[in-house]
Amino acid sequence: MSSPQSQRVTVELLSKEHEFSCPPGQENALVAAAQHLNDLVDQMKQRSSVRNEQKALLMAALHLSHELLEAQSQQAKQEQQHDSLIDKLSQYLDQTHST
Repeated sequence: MSSPQSQRVTVELLSKEHEFSCPPGQENALVAAAQHLNDLVDQMKQRSSVRNEQKALLMAALHLSHELLEAQSQQAKQEQQHDSLIDKLSQYLDQTHST
């Protein structure tokens, strides 16, 4: 379902054209994402014995999912480090103001 504000964009995936709905202003991002996925599928086909495009697409999806989970884990670690530093700074400031 597309909302009245969404745009229809045609992209090529696996050598076939597909039409997707996306918010206005995000058309270039959708095209770039499709190109990135096509490139990743090509890489999967080159790196392995897989020649079936559907299997290469699944491998690319798993690769992207893994990268996303890794990035989310790294972000969570960084947020914990920032929170810890903020707590230490707050404690330090509290101590210096109370003396």
